[in-house]
Amino acid sequence: MSRLNGKVALITGGAQGQGAAEAAAFVREGARVVIGDVNESAGRAVADDSSGAIEFIPLDVSQGESWRQAVDHICWRYSRLDVLVNNAALYSTGPLFEVQEESLDRMISVNLKGAFLGIRTVGPSMIDSGGGSIINISSTAGVVGHIGHSVYGMTKWGLRGLTRVAAAELSPSKIRVNCLIPGSVTGPMLGRNIPEERQRDPEYWTSTPLRRAGEPSEIAEAAVFLASDESSYVTGTDLIVDGGVTSVR
Repeated sequence: MSRLNGKVALITGGAQGQGAAEAAAFVREGARVVIGDVNESAGRAVADDSSGAIEFIPLDVSQGESWRQAVDHICWRYSRLDVLVNNAALYSTGPLFEVQEESLDRMISVNLKGAFLGIRTVGPSMIDSGGGSIINISSTAGVVGHIGHSVYGMTKWGLRGLTRVAAAELSPSKIRVNCLIPGSVTGPMLGRNIPEERQRDPEYWTSTPLRRAGEPSEIAEAAVFLASDESSYVTGTDLIVDGGVTSVR
């Protein structure tokens, strides 16, 4: 398997869930993978389980200096950076009138500012490498209005706008920027709203055309496509992987 052979990838929020699944899929396809996360114990466990195929670095995506240190390290160690997956995110729900300002600021800082800082920091290194692929992980909450998702949805809608602007600005440098939009995906984030025992219960997913939640590995396969040269003519767009939910809303 060599769809990403020779590429160096940085995946944020890689300590669990979709980020860890993306890291495993990228390694399988021949990439050298670095995962960044604020959860050092979980991140190091993912790296240890990979038998050296994945490297972990501490990364707080909301802090510009943390980004600079991470990218400097990658460029020193690997001499290039070809793929960035802006996967790190915070998730919480609640009525709009009950959202606290501190929660608002924190979610914007991680979900939206974090991606902005990432694009701005990796850009020069990708230009030096001759181009690259940036994948921003949005959500169906960034496509339709989900009740109780005012702040989370706002950040995910904003991420789609950032994707389009970055794609337009960076295309002359052969850097592609796309948005991957998962629907409900089994794992710890979904578990905040849906008990684990119900996440794979078909009776719960009657409003989803495929009658189930997605698996992290399925989102990872879409990320592989956007990271690979197979998507060389794809930029500034959304790739929706949601079991058909947005097609019927």
